[in-house]
This record gives sequence, structure tokens and C-alpha cells, in this order.
Amino acid sequence: MDFEQKTRAVFEAGGALARSVTAYKPRSGQTEMAGAVAQTMDKGGMLVVEAGTGVGKTFAYLIPAMLSGDRVLISTATKTLQDQLYLRDIPFLKSTLGVPVRTALLKGRSSYLCTYRMESARLDGDIETERDVQQLARVELWAMQTRSGDLSEVDGLDESSSIIPVITSSRDNCLGARCAHAASCFVNKARREAMAADLVVVNHHLFFADLNVRESGVSELLPSARCVIFDEAHQLNEIGVQFLGKQWSTGQVESFATDLQKLASMQARGFADWAGIAADLNGSVSVLCRLFNSSVGTGKLSWSDGWIEGGRGAEYLVAIKLAMLHALEATAICEAVSAEFIAMHARGQQVLESLEIFIQPVPAEGVRWIDVGRQVRLVQSPLDIAASMQARVIKPQADQSSRKSWIFTSATLGADAALTWFVESCGLQGAEVLRVESPFDYASQASLYIPAAFPRPDDSGHSAAVAQLVVESALRLGGGVMVLTTTLRAMRAIADFLRLALQGRDELKVLVQGQHSKRALIDMFTALESTSVGCIGNILVASMSFWEGVDIPGDALQLLVIDKLPFAPPDDPVQVARAQNLDAKGLSAFKYLHLPHAAVALKQGAGRLIRRETDQGVLIICDVRMSTMGYGKQLVKALPPMKRLASHQALLDKLDALTRPSTTGHLLDARP
Repeated sequence: MDFEQKTRAVFEAGGALARSVTAYKPRSGQTEMAGAVAQTMDKGGMLVVEAGTGVGKTFAYLIPAMLSGDRVLISTATKTLQDQLYLRDIPFLKSTLGVPVRTALLKGRSSYLCTYRMESARLDGDIETERDVQQLARVELWAMQTRSGDLSEVDGLDESSSIIPVITSSRDNCLGARCAHAASCFVNKARREAMAADLVVVNHHLFFADLNVRESGVSELLPSARCVIFDEAHQLNEIGVQFLGKQWSTGQVESFATDLQKLASMQARGFADWAGIAADLNGSVSVLCRLFNSSVGTGKLSWSDGWIEGGRGAEYLVAIKLAMLHALEATAICEAVSAEFIAMHARGQQVLESLEIFIQPVPAEGVRWIDVGRQVRLVQSPLDIAASMQARVIKPQADQSSRKSWIFTSATLGADAALTWFVESCGLQGAEVLRVESPFDYASQASLYIPAAFPRPDDSGHSAAVAQLVVESALRLGGGVMVLTTTLRAMRAIADFLRLALQGRDELKVLVQGQHSKRALIDMFTALESTSVGCIGNILVASMSFWEGVDIPGDALQLLVIDKLPFAPPDDPVQVARAQNLDAKGLSAFKYLHLPHAAVALKQGAGRLIRRETDQGVLIICDVRMSTMGYGKQLVKALPPMKRLASHQALLDKLDALTRPSTTGHLLDARP
């Protein structure tokens, strides 16, 4: 039995999965994908697989990876899936398949506790608020028994907690081998375990960051991995562009100035005028910040608008450079004082090197822009990852092993049969392409409604009209409604309209992104709260972060409302540069860039509705362009083949048919 046959056998009715999973049913699409993955792993090469919702793509690539006996590197877009694979799926399959696979989980520095910085935080008084003091105490107790040092293990510690930067290291402030805790360092431990493992789970951010700085351990793993699998591959290009680019920010200088003055006050008083050096650094960046904040407020600015080149910004960057050079002269004198000063000097050099990139002219193959917020950030990035993937990933590895294989998979990778949107942006021309359709019967499980008489997306009354339709629908359905918006502004407007319309009506609760963590909001949304008059249903209003990675099966979600077509913002610097590049080649930016992007994003958002074979639901897209514009038909084709509802009355009838029995009584009585 060859490797592909061995893999397919696991998915058969009498195979290993059937013996381990109650009520297991073979899925032809899953078996087809697993067979294709096994075949590619066996012969080498590139495979791109779009696997529709419900195919079971995770097992389809994990099983051949675990049966192969080769070293395999798996990369995900999110830490959530990374943890799911390592903590749930891989242990289950390891037991099911009976294979002695050594596994490891590798994340970035900011995911692991730095013992040195945790101790320093308590001694140096860096923790000020009572909440942070309590969280630090919780971390200190956990640190006494943790094996991995992964901060996701700490109960009640949110990823956005202000304490995390204080108790984790960065490439800038890590003392490396000079640290007293180097031998027990959790980051080093995770890397050692990864180097010894057969199956290593990383994430796209770590993968691409390491291509630039070769600091996380992925670059050491890559040559020895026989197969590299990218799940959630639809995010690969945008994440790669972010990490393959260059950045500099005023915050880097301000942070350097603060840490330098603190270190010098403890270890090098009198060696230099540290207060003056810090004042020069902070003063030079504050002038740059005032230039932008007084003129434009916040947002992204085009580099070509004259803010830097040909403008006063160029003078201010040179002033910051001179202040940094002065600071580095002082830290160089103190390198003999302690390891901390050696690290501080190296950190300052890196900040200066990043700054000097933006003093030079813009490279022809990239795009630059200015991001103005609480700090000013200068960004330079490539237009896509195609060249880097070929030159720095695919070709070098192909030279080392003819059997090297690369697997790319996601539920949404394009709108055409060749998956052009994904393949070309990632430089994967020549890859084998496989599209596996979802096993769900969308025609009977889901309906699509596009309101005909509705304000246009740019109409000032659009958000109010969306909210009105949501209220009418939610009252009939009894909750179980999710509203996905394309902007935070629309999200807030719709949420405000909903709250106003539902004042005094306790049968529906409005939940809004940002009120709680994403996980907490999903838990609240899926929970039906019982009262003396019945159950309270929920309406969740969220923006782009909820368009993917949200799995709510069953009747907890039966109505999904999308406010507008998810075209990329017209002023996004990278999109503008990509459009200009296409225009220069005589190609339509709308056809080859904006429309494919919108189709993939729309399909991704619509995928939240039907998650199981028994789910039923309605998708409403409140954008008349779906019906009035020629490209609307292409976008409808990009969606799963749902039954089209022809009228508003047809929508109401369908909602009545979906209404949950537990909520029907009191809600139908409350219809307007």
C-alpha cells in the first residue's frame, strides 16, 4: 500500500477515524484533499487547496503529515487555530493513528514570559495601576508552576493587557546569553523543543518576521522540514507584506529614551548628561508628531504628498538621527558597565538603521506611507510577497531536496477556477490547484436576500436602514442575529440605532464588538438568557475581525446581515500602489485587484452562517450594487449556492419558518 492509499484508508468507513469518532461519516471531499496532500508530500512540489466550509481540511492535512514520518512545519494565521491544532487536534490524531510523533508549539517572543523582566517589573516599580498589580501577582503565582511559559495559560490575562509588554522581552531589550535566566528562558526552551520535534506548529507572523530578522528559530527549522503547510492561507499575502516591509516609529525613540534614562540613573550616573540626551530625543520626535497631528489628525498619509520628501518632515528626520547618534556615543562609552548597556546600544543602532531607511529615496519595487496616530509610524512594504516567496522560500528549499513539498489551504482563496487572486500574489505559479466544494446543501440550508428598495451604501441613511431591517428581522426570529460591517464607524452607527429602536424591549440584547473580548462576546451571543417572560435573544454587531475565525453552529446564529460589499478602503496606500502598478501595465485595477479582493472577503464573511450539516439560516446583504451593477452577478457567484429570496415578504416568511420554538411565543406577540 503506497502512502496515498495509506492516507485514504484512514478516512474510509472502517478506518481509524471511524473507530475513534462516534457517528463518523466519510466525506468524499475530505478524502480527496487528504489524498492530494499525501501525493504532493510523496513526490514534492506545491499544492494549493481551497476547501469549502465543512470539508474538514484540518484533518485532511494533519493525517498525512503525521503518517509521513517526515519533519513537517505547519503555519496558521491566528494563535487561536495554532492552539487548537496543538492542544486538541494533534493529540487526538496522535492517539487515533497510534503514531509516535514528537510535536512542538512555537510562538513569538511576546507570547512567552520573560522571568528577568517580570522580576524587574516588581523591583523597578514599572507597574502602577491596581489592576496591573493584581495581574502581575497572578502571573507570578503561575510562573512558579508553568512548564511552557506561554502566557495564554494565565486565566484572566487578555492579549491586550498593558502588563504583557512589561513581562515579555522583545528583540530590542533581550539580553540574550548575558541574561542570568538564559538557561531557563522560556523562549529558548520553546525553540529547543521545536528543533527536536517532528511536527512544529507556528504562525504566519512568526514565519515572515523570521525571514527578515532570523531571530525566532523558524529559519533554522525550514531547511530540515520536508513539508511546510500553510493553513488560513488567504491571509498569507497581507501578513507577509506587513512583516517583509520596514517600519520606524516615534514610539521606538521615545521608548528608547525612557529606558536609557532609567538604566543610566541606576548604573551610569555622571557618565553623560542622560537627562539632556533623553530630552533631545523626545524633543526631536515631538516636533515631527506636531507637524502631522496639527495638520491631519490621525490616519494614513501618502508618502508622495510632500510631507517628507520636499517637506519639513525630512529636516525633522535628520534632527532625530542626530539626536540618536549623540545618544549612541554615550551608550558606547558605557558598554563596559553592564550587559544591559550592551543591549541598549545595539537597540539604539537598530532604531537608527530603521530611521535611515526612510531618509533614503523610495525603492521602485515598494510603497511607503505615513501612519499617524498616538505616534507617527513610517512604513515601507513590497506590493505582494510573490518575489520574496520565490527567492527566499521556495527556490532555496527546492535546491536542497527534490521532495520538498508546500501545501497552501483555506476555505477562500479566489473566485476563479485557477485561484488567481491567491496564486499570483504569493508567487505560486505552476502549483497544482484543487478546489473541494463544501459538503453542505446550501440550496436547502441557506437563503440569500438582497433588498431592492434600499439606500445606496454611500447614502447617509444607509446605517439606519440596516438597523431597521435588523430590528424587524430579529423580532420575528427571536435573536440569533449577527451584523457584520465593513467599517468601525458603520458598526457604531448601526449599534446606536439598534439600541434606540429597542429601548424598553427586553426581549433582545445588543452586543457590540469592543465591549468584551472576542471569545467572551461569542460566548454571550450563543447563550440564551431565560427570564420570567421567556428567553432573551441576542444581536451581535461587529466589524472586520469577526468576518473570519468565528464558528457558531446551530440555531445560535440563524441570520447574518452584511451591511456593504467589503471593498478595500480606496485610500489604503498598498492598494493604491497595487492599482497604479496594474494601470501601468494596461490592466484594470478594479477587475484584477478590487473585485477579487471583495469576492474573497464576502465569501469569508458569508461563511459564518452555515457551519454544520443541520444548520439553517438567511444571509442578507444590504448593498443594492449586488443587483444593480454588472459585477454584482460575479459576487453572487462567489457565494455558496443559496436559495435567492425574491421579495421582502419572502424574507419574512423564511424568518418565520426559522423562528426558534424557545423564543417564538413572546417575541411574535411583540412584533411591530
